[in-house]
Amino acid sequence: MEGGDGGVAVAGLGALGSGGAAATVRELLQDECYSDFLNEDFDVKTYTSQSIHQAVIAEQLAKLAQGISQLDKELHLQVVARHEDLLAQATGIESLEGVLEMMQMRIGALQGAVDRMKAKIVEPYNKIVARTAQLARLQVACDLLRRIIRISYLSKRLQGQLQGGSKEITKAARSLSELDYLSQGIDLSGIEVIENDLLFIARARLEVENQAKRLLEQGVETQNPTQVGTALQVFHNLGTLKDTITSVMDGYCASLEENINNTLDIKVLTQPSQSSVRGGPGRSTLPTPGNTAAFRASLWTNMEKLMDHICAVCGQVQHLQKVLTKKRDPVSHICFIEEIVKDGQPDILYTFWNSVTQALSSQFHMATNSSMFLKQAFEGEYPKLLRLYNDLWKRLQQYSQNIQGNFNAGGATDLYVDVQNMEDDKQDIFIPKKPDYDPEKALKDSLQPYDAAYLSKSLSRLFDPINLVFPPGGHNPPSSDELDGIIKTIASELNVAAVDANLTLAVSKNVAKTIQLYGVKSEQLAIHALMGSAVQPLLTSVGDAIEAIIITMHQEDFSGSLSSSGKPDIPCSLYMKELQGFIARVTNDYFKQFECSDFVFDHTEAIAQRAIELFIRNASLIRPLGEGGKMRLAADFAQMELAVGPFCRRVSDLGKSYRMLRSFRPLLFQTSEHVANSPALGEIIPFSVILQFLFTRAPAELKSPFQRAEWSHARFSQWLDDHPSEKDRLLLIRGALEAYVQSVRSREGKEFAPVYPIMLQLLQKAMSALQ
Repeated sequence: MEGGDGGVAVAGLGALGSGGAAATVRELLQDECYSDFLNEDFDVKTYTSQSIHQAVIAEQLAKLAQGISQLDKELHLQVVARHEDLLAQATGIESLEGVLEMMQMRIGALQGAVDRMKAKIVEPYNKIVARTAQLARLQVACDLLRRIIRISYLSKRLQGQLQGGSKEITKAARSLSELDYLSQGIDLSGIEVIENDLLFIARARLEVENQAKRLLEQGVETQNPTQVGTALQVFHNLGTLKDTITSVMDGYCASLEENINNTLDIKVLTQPSQSSVRGGPGRSTLPTPGNTAAFRASLWTNMEKLMDHICAVCGQVQHLQKVLTKKRDPVSHICFIEEIVKDGQPDILYTFWNSVTQALSSQFHMATNSSMFLKQAFEGEYPKLLRLYNDLWKRLQQYSQNIQGNFNAGGATDLYVDVQNMEDDKQDIFIPKKPDYDPEKALKDSLQPYDAAYLSKSLSRLFDPINLVFPPGGHNPPSSDELDGIIKTIASELNVAAVDANLTLAVSKNVAKTIQLYGVKSEQLAIHALMGSAVQPLLTSVGDAIEAIIITMHQEDFSGSLSSSGKPDIPCSLYMKELQGFIARVTNDYFKQFECSDFVFDHTEAIAQRAIELFIRNASLIRPLGEGGKMRLAADFAQMELAVGPFCRRVSDLGKSYRMLRSFRPLLFQTSEHVANSPALGEIIPFSVILQFLFTRAPAELKSPFQRAEWSHARFSQWLDDHPSEKDRLLLIRGALEAYVQSVRSREGKEFAPVYPIMLQLLQKAMSALQ
């Protein structure tokens, strides 16, 4: 029991000591004297040196001894407090040492076993590695020797084949192909035995390739399937068939694009006509207006040459595809076309034709955008351009039909041909039409902009004679000559479009539109004529009434002088008021009831023009005319514009009648000399009207023509209507002047009225103008 209590007591002390030790440790950590010992880079020598210089050594040692004593006490307390754990760990360490000793023994045994196995394996392995290296080198050497022997043999055979010329060229190509195979994956440089052979092989390959290229070019140009087949066999043996065909097709495309560019080059086209004119730097060479015909002739000549070139190249490409389709390798029996066209790709003719059509579209588009002359030529003479395209397509089809005959009779006996392909030959058509591709349409797509422009201009040319025959406001039907002109225009357009069925159809649609327009115009004219006939009695009645009102102006007195205010007593005459009221009443009661206002104005404007002419005619006949009468008549002139206003859209639309109304009014107040020299004479106001007006300024002895004839104003007005010729009217006036001269002489007068010489001079001027 005591021992147990003692243990509890010790534990209690340990616990108390642990708490006190913790406080002691905190005090040590917080003390600056011990903080340096906690640094990771603590150095004894540095600390000792600093201590010697900074403090008393005895005090420092005493403090360190105190700290050591406190740490010892703490360690003791810790050991006492955890002595059971420490004992358990010490026992575990002894067991671990035993396990480690056993593991070390086993590792040593394993290492010994591994050393014994290594001794047994390394030496055989090294021998196997050495033998394997020897075998590989022997194999490489043997392979190289076999290659050298074969190369030497093939080189000698190649020399003999080259001496055989074009007959042995396919065999030479096969030898070169084998030589290429022998040279693949190995470096043969530095082997003296075959150095000369390798140089010879390189030269021979170049020579064979050049011969094959020349043979291929000659074969496609002369349409010789034997030569083409031989050349293709050479390239097949050399392994360059696809690359060669690609290069040939690229060459054709490049040549074609260059030819198109030269054909449409404005500098080339204008060179012949401008060779004698050297332009300065920066001046563009464009055709002058006088050289347009020569420019177009040169353009169409070049276009014909371009079509010939396209036809020739397409024939060569088709012939090449024909041979590729029929030719098979005699060894592998593979058709050559299968090496060119794989995985559903289009054949070379389709690809080439697509390039041709795209080149034509792009080059034509660029050329016409940069040159207005080219654009006008292609649009204006589109049928000629379309005829060239149609001729090209027909020639290609005819050529395709003749190719088979060339193959059957061309001596192609050495071609290894599939019999089935010979019997079922689909290549007799240039390019077969597909559901998603029409080769002829692809060719003509490049002409689409010019086709649209030409059809637009054609429609305009067809509409022009119709619009001339039926002008706006015209009411007369076309004459037989005008109808002949329309028919000739239609026939001309159809004849020009006859070069192509589609163009003929399009122009025929334009002709249908033209005939429809003619029908509409004719119907409108007929309807207009019927409407005119219906309202003509009303218009005649209105015109007669207006004339009757205007002629009543002679019943009013215009001989008065000016009033004291200098203004007329009334703003306008009574007849003018009556005229304005009548026109307003007729307009409201009759003309405004019609909905076709344009039709009404077309007819009432004529009434307004007639009213103005009658007004001026009768105003020029007023005698006597005083100053007050002039003022009132001038007001009537102004009111006349308002009076005829309801009969027209604008009074200014009345044309010459309106200008004459405006020009005559100022003459009322001018002297006779100024009146005779007025710039309005002749062009706006007839000489006869002015001469009649000057009679009002003459004495009563100088009678007006109607007074001399003893006519009324109405009868004289009717005579003027019956004699619209200015010459007849002037002759009547001359008779009045001559009668005046006779009367003066008969009474032995000594002088004429002052206005007479002015009138005589004006009459002579008018007669001279008529002549």
